[in-house]
Amino acid sequence: MDVTIRKAVPSDSKILTALTFASKRYWNYPEEYIRIWEDELTILEDYINNNEVYAAEVSGYIAGYASILYNPEDHLSGLTLVRKGYWLEHLFIHPDFIRQGIGVMLLDHVKSKCRDIGDCTKLFIFADPHAKGFYIKQGAVFLEDCPSSIPGRTLPLLELDIL
Repeated sequence: MDVTIRKAVPSDSKILTALTFASKRYWNYPEEYIRIWEDELTILEDYINNNEVYAAEVSGYIAGYASILYNPEDHLSGLTLVRKGYWLEHLFIHPDFIRQGIGVMLLDHVKSKCRDIGDCTKLFIFADPHAKGFYIKQGAVFLEDCPSSIPGRTLPLLELDIL
């Protein structure tokens, strides 16, 4: 399979949003959760303009994407402390391409981009519980479970060394 990773462009926003929700539905999350996540998982053109967003293409089709976000200071988001530093904010793969190595390629690409940035020596990740094992297999370290936007649900907070 020939995979090309490129910088996302604003016109990709609707495709990335649809891919995100298709990926979440792959894990059989209830529609109630999908509605709660609507704002935080909708990828707007401004998001692509203001962050490092990379799309993985297979035969001209966007099969997945990843994004890096810099958080300039510690802050609370609901009950959760969001730490100062670089974050892997999104890494989603379309269900037709899950378990085909695209996630590893995107993560390797993001790590390479972080090394180019210079002061990005680690990435924080609020991982979907289904993806925790993937990130640990890629070298991330589990830090703690944090409250999510879904009451009673937690997300693993991981840290991935870039160097």
